[in-house]
Amino acid sequence: MRTKSIKKNKINVVTLGCSKNVYDSEVLMGQLRANGKDVAHEEEGNVVVINTCGFIDNAKEESVNTILDFVQRKQNGEVEKVFVIGCLSERYKPDLIKEIPDVDQYFGTTELPSLLKALGADYKHELIGERLTTTPKNYAYLKIAEGCDRPCSFCAIPLMRGKHKSKPIEELVEETKKLAANGVKELILIAQDLTYYGLDLYKKRNLAELLRALVKVDGIEWIRLHYAFPTGFPEDVLEVIREEKKVCNYIDIPLQHISDDILKSMRRGTNYEKTTSLLRKFRKEVPGIAIRTTLIVGYPGETEAHFEELKEWVKEMRFERLGCFTYSHEENTHAYNLEDDVPQEVKIERANEIMEIQSQISWEQNQEKIGQEFTCVFDRKEGGYFVGRTEFDSPDVDNEVLVDASKFYVKVGDFTKVKVIDAGDFDLYAEPIQS
Repeated sequence: MRTKSIKKNKINVVTLGCSKNVYDSEVLMGQLRANGKDVAHEEEGNVVVINTCGFIDNAKEESVNTILDFVQRKQNGEVEKVFVIGCLSERYKPDLIKEIPDVDQYFGTTELPSLLKALGADYKHELIGERLTTTPKNYAYLKIAEGCDRPCSFCAIPLMRGKHKSKPIEELVEETKKLAANGVKELILIAQDLTYYGLDLYKKRNLAELLRALVKVDGIEWIRLHYAFPTGFPEDVLEVIREEKKVCNYIDIPLQHISDDILKSMRRGTNYEKTTSLLRKFRKEVPGIAIRTTLIVGYPGETEAHFEELKEWVKEMRFERLGCFTYSHEENTHAYNLEDDVPQEVKIERANEIMEIQSQISWEQNQEKIGQEFTCVFDRKEGGYFVGRTEFDSPDVDNEVLVDASKFYVKVGDFTKVKVIDAGDFDLYAEPIQS
C-alpha cells in the first residue's frame, strides 16, 4: 500500500464582503474539492485565495489590509502563494498589480475558470449546484442572478459584476435539492436585485414562479427574500409570501432614502409617494410581514431638511429591521461627478441618529413580543446562550433569540418552539416550550 510522503497543498479560501461573495467562495471550494484538492475556509493553508469586496471605502480597506497581511506572511515563509479574486480585483486590478506586486495573480469576478487553472484544477461545468457551504448547516444562500441593470448613481456594483443575468428555474431547483439533501432547511435568496429576476430569460419578472417551484423541494422549511428593488416590484410575489407557508413573512428592500430630491439624484426611479404606497401595500397584503431596509445618509446635496424628512419618515414607517450606511464617494459612478459636500463627521452623526430612532422602534416592538410564542431555528451556541432566529430575522444582520444554555438545551440546526420572556433593543430572551 502506497503511503503519501508529501502532504498535498492545502488551499485556504478567505471571504470578505457580502453574502454573494460567500456564495462565490462556496462554488470555488466545491470546484476545488471535485478536483481532489485539499481546501478549507479561513483555516491555515500554504496557498491562499482572498475573495475581496470593492463596494465602499470600509470594505475596500479591509480587503487591501487582508491582502497585505497575507503578502507579509508569504514574505515570512508562512504561505507559499497568494491569489486574489472578487470585486476589488475586478475593479482595481491594474492598480493592485502595481501597488501590491507580490500577489501571485489577480482575477476578476468572472474569471473562476482561470483561477482554477492557476490552482491546478479544471472548471467542471457539470457541477450545477455543487458547493462546499460555509454557513451553519441549517441555512444556505441561493444566488438566483448575477449582475445588475439598475442605474443607481452611487453604486459601483455593475462595474464589478456586469449586467443582470438570471439563472434558469430548473437549475435553481436542482441546486436547492442538493442543499436540502445535505441538511439545509432555510434558503436565503440573494441577487443584486431579486425583483428583476427572469426578465432576461423569460421576458417577464418571474420571482413568484421561482418561489412556487422552490417551495416544492422536500426538506426546505423556510425561504427568505433578500435585496428586492422597490421600482417595478412584482406584486404577485406578495401573494406567494401570503399563501406559501415556507416563504417567510420577511422581505429585505433597500430603499436608501425618501426625499424626492435625493431619490432623483440617486436615479432610483421612484419617489416618496410611490415608496410609501408600496410599503403600505406590503403590510396590507401580508399582515405581520417584517420589512427590512437599508438607508444611505450624507449623499451629495443632502441638506438638514432632507435628513429631517428621512428621520420623520423612519419614525412613521416603523420598520421591523433597518441598517444605515454613510455615503461613500465611488469613482466611475454617476454620483462621483457631484461634490461630496457632507462632512464625514456629519455623515456619521446622521447615521447614528437614524440608528437611535430605529433602536427605540425595535425596543418597543420587542416589548410587545414578551409572552408570545415563536418558532425559531437555532444557528449556534455562543457563550452561555443558544442563539436562534425567528422567521422575521436573517442571519448576521437582524435580531436574535437567546436561550440560556445553563437552564435549557436546544438542538442547533433544529426548529424549536419558544416563549419570549424578556426583550432588549435587538434581542429576545426566550425559553423553549417543552412538548
